[in-house]
Amino acid sequence: MEESLQMSVSPICEKDGKKYAYIQFSDGTRLAEGKIPSCEIVKNQGFTESEVEQLSAYMKEHLQELKSIAAKLNAFDAIRKS
Repeated sequence: MEESLQMSVSPICEKDGKKYAYIQFSDGTRLAEGKIPSCEIVKNQGFTESEVEQLSAYMKEHLQELKSIAAKLNAFDAIRKS
């Protein structure tokens, strides 16, 4: 995978009582979007199957950290809106 891979994390979303967040990976030309806590890639534009597996493994390995980032973003948004 490219060394210049960028990652972004969405705030926590909730649907039907289930909480989740999206993780986006991009190197400027390719884009993949994963979903936590399932750690699955739900959109892929240009990454190989092997790279998609690596991104999924990354989400699994860093799940608690990614959840924490998403939760902080959600809390920040709530404070900013009040």
